[in-house]
Formats: sequence, C-alpha cells, structure tokens
Amino acid sequence: MNRLKTIQHKVPSPFVNMGPIRLRQPIPTLGIENVDPFILLHHYGPYAISEFNNPFDLGPHPHRGFEPITLLFKGEQFHRDSLGNEMVVKAGGVQWTTAGHGIIHAEAPTKEFVKKGGELEGIQLWLNLPAKDKMMMPNYQHLEDKQIPKLFSEDKKVQLNIIAGKHKQESGLIKTQTDVNVFSAKATEGGKMEIEISEKHQSLIYLLEGEILVNNSETLEKGKNQMITFNQDGSTVVFEAIKESVILILSGEPIKEKISQHGPFVMNTQTEILEAMRDFQDGKMGHLY
Repeated sequence: MNRLKTIQHKVPSPFVNMGPIRLRQPIPTLGIENVDPFILLHHYGPYAISEFNNPFDLGPHPHRGFEPITLLFKGEQFHRDSLGNEMVVKAGGVQWTTAGHGIIHAEAPTKEFVKKGGELEGIQLWLNLPAKDKMMMPNYQHLEDKQIPKLFSEDKKVQLNIIAGKHKQESGLIKTQTDVNVFSAKATEGGKMEIEISEKHQSLIYLLEGEILVNNSETLEKGKNQMITFNQDGSTVVFEAIKESVILILSGEPIKEKISQHGPFVMNTQTEILEAMRDFQDGKMGHLY
C-alpha cells in the first residue's frame, strides 16, 4: 500500500439557511475557509418534493469567475441558462457549468417530478477558476449516470464513479480547466477501497449517507462528523463502509490566488466584483426569463 495521507481536519456539516432552503454547508465552515480550489460545498436534501412543498425552485441568477457544479443523487432537476441550454438532470447525473465571464441560469425540480412527488438530494460545488481563466467563454457540460465511468472494488461492494479527473485506468468525461478529481462512491457494508490522490492536491472525503472508517483510524457518520480534509502528503486515502454509505471524494491542485467573493461572483479583487455587478445589471451576462 502507498503511504496514506495524514488527516488535517474532521468536521461536521452544519445546517445553514439559504432563503427558504435549509441545507448542510461543510465548506466554508468553522476553521475551513476553503479546500483550494474548492470554495463552497452545499449538501441539499433529501427534501420530500411535492406540489405542496417545493423549496428548491431557484429562479434566474448570475455567476462569474468559477464553475458551479451540481451532482444529483436523488430526484430530477431542470436546468436552463443564458447560453440556450435546457437539460433535465436525473439521479446519478452531473451538470458542470463554467461561468467564465458570465452566465445566468435557473434550476428546479421538473414539473413532472413535482407532480408525482419524491425525494430530491444533491451536492452543489463551487470550483474556483484561476485569474487567467475567470473571464473565459462560459460553457455547460452534462453527463447522465450511464456516461460516467465506474470502477469497482475486488469484492464489488464499492462502486466508484469517475466524474472528472482520473483514477487508475479510468478518466472522467468532464473537461476541466484545472487539475481536479471529482469522484462519488456507493459502498455496501464492509466495502473497502483505496483511492490514489496526488501529493500536490488538496483533498477531502465527504459523507452524504451512512458511516465509514477513513484511513483505518477516523470515523465519519451522518449527522455527526461528515467531512475529513487531508494534508498534502502521502498518495492514498482508504475508506471502509461500516454501514451502506454514499461518499464524495474531491481533490485538486491549489490555485493559491487571493479570492474576492460577493454573492454569486468569485473574482480576485473588489474592483472586479464591482465590474461583475455592473456587467450583470447592464445585461452583459445574457438574459434568461
């Protein structure tokens, strides 16, 4: 076995209120501003969606300077944006938006899903862009579950989904601007897997559901401690499922640039934030009605 990464932080995933939405926010949280290049991690749901309860209807809003990413674990959402994309994202699917110099998008459970009812759960992830790419052309990528490469542990108790980046012989289909890995995993009780992660990368494991043992030493359990971040040492992390579990594994080479953030804009200076606000008000990020 390669040398295990040492654990930096072990933290809970506290609830925060975002308007009518109550969700978990492990990044940023107390003592962790970000895990560069990942600057925000929201875990929303599971919500029981129905015609009488639909808090996750996010109307048109702008972004600039980073990549907002949605990993959907339960339910289905309808995405539309100022580039003209309209896409239904279903459980197991991913939408990866490169906001670049500006995009306006909206997302909500599909009308059909709201009508029939069901559970909605996902991860909203903000991935920073380096200064040289913050004003690039915006782009949208979508993957269905069947398009995502999958690796299995020898006992078939762990399924690793390679959304972006590379693990062993499999590479994700998402085109990334920086060196990152975005993996999700489902593990049945007793399932164990070793994940290779570069020493150059900042990295974390986040638990959505269940209970796991990380690096043979630390336990993550839903509702208690749900995230571990690692130091930039060693080249592997190992997890073992104590119960049936759903897991997110993220790693990336740090950008190491100053961040200036205001609402939906992530830039490098306050001046650039003011420019973003003005450009949005002037309609330079497009329109979505």
